[in-house]
Amino acid sequence: MGIKLFLSTFLVVFLAELFDKTEIAIISLSLKGNSKIFIFLGAMAAFLVATALALALGSLLARYISPKFIRYICAATFFIVGFLSLFGKI
Repeated sequence: MGIKLFLSTFLVVFLAELFDKTEIAIISLSLKGNSKIFIFLGAMAAFLVATALALALGSLLARYISPKFIRYICAATFFIVGFLSLFGKI
């Protein structure tokens, strides 16, 4: 179960983050900066903190709201954002 969860999480996050605004920002920083290792470490640290906050929020919400309901809300949010992006509204 652990390796399956790890791989599915990796795949979902990797595909979601591939060439999004975060990647574009890192590309931009790497064009200016000479020390790629510090850009890499800064990006990894930022992603680590963002992921830790998401895990903490998810754990907190799961105490008060059904995980099934949270998944529906997340799916609806992704659908709405995708729909609005498709038509240039955001």
